[in-house]
Amino acid sequence: MKTRILILVLVLMGLQPITRADEGMWLPLFIERLNYVDMQKMGLQLTPEEIYSVNHSSLKDAIAIFGRGCTSEIISDQGLLLTNHHCGYGQIQEHSSVEHNYLKDGFWAMSFEEELPNPGLTATFLIRIEDVTDAILAEVNDDMTEDERSQAIRNKTKELTDAAEEGTHYNASVRSFFEGNEFYLFVYETYRDVRLVGAPPSSIGKFGADTDNWMWPRHTGDFSIFRVYTDKDGKPAEYSEDNVPYKPKHHLPVSIAGVKEGDFSMIMGYPGSTQRYMTSYGVKMALDVSNQTVVDVRDVKLKIMMEDMEADEAIRIKYASKYARIANYWKYFIGQTKGLKRLKVYDKKVALENQFTDWVNASSERKEQYGEALPLIQEAYATIQNYELARIYQSEAISRGAEIIGFAGRFSNLKKELEADEVDQSKVDVQVERLKGMTMEYFKDYNLPTDKKLLAAMLEMYFKNVPSDQQPPYIKELNKKYKGDFEAFADRVFEKSIFATPERVDAFLADPSAKKLDKDPAYQTAKEFNNFYYSEIRPKTMAAYDQLDRGNRLFVAGLREMQPDKKFYPDANFTMRLTYGQVLDYYPADAVHYNYFTTMKGIMEKEDPNNWEFVVPDKLKELYEAKDFGRYGEGEVMKVCFLTNHDITGGNSGSPVINGNGELIGLAFDGNWEAMSGDIVFEPEIQRTINVDIRYVLFIIDKYAGCTRLIDEMDIVKRRVKPASELLEKAEPVLESVDK
Repeated sequence: MKTRILILVLVLMGLQPITRADEGMWLPLFIERLNYVDMQKMGLQLTPEEIYSVNHSSLKDAIAIFGRGCTSEIISDQGLLLTNHHCGYGQIQEHSSVEHNYLKDGFWAMSFEEELPNPGLTATFLIRIEDVTDAILAEVNDDMTEDERSQAIRNKTKELTDAAEEGTHYNASVRSFFEGNEFYLFVYETYRDVRLVGAPPSSIGKFGADTDNWMWPRHTGDFSIFRVYTDKDGKPAEYSEDNVPYKPKHHLPVSIAGVKEGDFSMIMGYPGSTQRYMTSYGVKMALDVSNQTVVDVRDVKLKIMMEDMEADEAIRIKYASKYARIANYWKYFIGQTKGLKRLKVYDKKVALENQFTDWVNASSERKEQYGEALPLIQEAYATIQNYELARIYQSEAISRGAEIIGFAGRFSNLKKELEADEVDQSKVDVQVERLKGMTMEYFKDYNLPTDKKLLAAMLEMYFKNVPSDQQPPYIKELNKKYKGDFEAFADRVFEKSIFATPERVDAFLADPSAKKLDKDPAYQTAKEFNNFYYSEIRPKTMAAYDQLDRGNRLFVAGLREMQPDKKFYPDANFTMRLTYGQVLDYYPADAVHYNYFTTMKGIMEKEDPNNWEFVVPDKLKELYEAKDFGRYGEGEVMKVCFLTNHDITGGNSGSPVINGNGELIGLAFDGNWEAMSGDIVFEPEIQRTINVDIRYVLFIIDKYAGCTRLIDEMDIVKRRVKPASELLEKAEPVLESVDK
């Protein structure tokens, strides 16, 4: 009797006994229709209009794309921008030198005048989203080939984006969703003067480095601070001393109330890419070929880099950002493979496909419409997998292997201009000036001995591991000529190539010649590999990829029809999404429990002065020993990171974690090791987002760095949002009286 009354009262109160994560990365345009009721039940206090609005200030106006691959948020009315330390790492590194090592020592601008410009860095804000599915699909039909379909979509996309941009300074794009079954127009405003304001030393912002990457418990203060500037009229502009701080439509208040287990929270940001609708055939290729190949190549690159970085501080600074980028997804693919196997993701995909096949076969109409979906996908992967090794090695070992090869390849447009039937000197000059600027940037963070070792190692791996019939004749000739000694070939390249030193490049650009480029061993290597891949290998898979596109489109359309009561969300594609859930612990394995937060005590326990990943700054130790946490601690405890069960992926780095009142409580910066298969399948029991507690961020800014001017800019609030669990506690006396 009591149980039935409890359920009845909960229903009447609009509460649920147990809150949960809502799987999905939702387009904010549809929050009111798809998610709002569930979010309210979990503790959301905002209206849908306060989350996403075209006509009024809303949360979306405080969220920005940071650069080209992260998320950030505005936290003051003067354009103060917060993101992860690893997102700002490239800019911090660019400003660093042996004399001013901001990676090691941190950087804090104590005035507006000390904030550092970052050429090329942008902050991009979403203006609006429009559903253009009907307009796009009106241009295509089932009789079209995939090429014809793609061209029709491109033509209509250009028409729509041109119309959206006309008469404005906005930029627009149309993106495909649900494997080409839906299309949406996104209109953005991009600011081009974004300055570095503050960053903790890497011993805080990157504490734990590669060892702790993707792991919990975590103790990393992963944040950095920038500021957006505009011209005097508030419009985007290139850097100028006359520019002024950005006046945002909305900025996030910052909460120091703290979080408790079960609290509602949500994340808005720009998740990069997921493959939740990937079939068993794609999972099998990842397990059998793709993941391990990427890991193998990157493992060699990382070891070569680290050897030189450990030997020389200047090289460590130059290669810090490059190393971090390579290491991040090296470890990710290791974890993803383990997760896919442990969670039996392949078997789960097969079960869904069997269900789909039974559903299709139960109707002649469905057979006609969807019957070819899975056979198309299976056949496509059979072809693609044959060339997957060659594709990955071209990307990882050649295009992104030794830097000299990629750098030499950038001179191909100059060569085209030099070889034109009628050479246009003005066009040649444009290319020369472009390459001069590129050369300065390239050699700033370059070490010739390191790159020489990379070239030899990458070519040797390519020769040994790519099927012989998928290799260019060029590498076979090199192997024969140098008797398998690719180090000897690398010595020759760096001895002879104009791309080995800035002085040689400058001399070449002063008197450029197509003939010199053709004879250059680095340029020749780039040309031979690229020409072979794009003329011999890639064409053999293009039809299969078209086939895969069609199969996936039909499969996803069929799935949505097969499960009409299910709320489907689209895969991530670096467009704004909202995900919501709660602060939560987890059990990663039998008899193992992880709490939902970490504290500074864990930093001190991990300290290792002899390991650069776990060095603790003296000032931080002093603050800890004195328990000098200010208003950011909980008595003698300073919390550092916390867990939520949000659905995020790469690109969400730097995303704000927001409470039910719309206030900032943390920054998302990582996922957990046990759920690295999350891009392919969401696992609610173990999938967690790792966030740095905003109170630790403020503590570092205030007590550690003494940069109180930034604290003064923010709207800091201290009010608790009552979670559903607390509302249930208040309901207990009512339930007891009803039971009596």
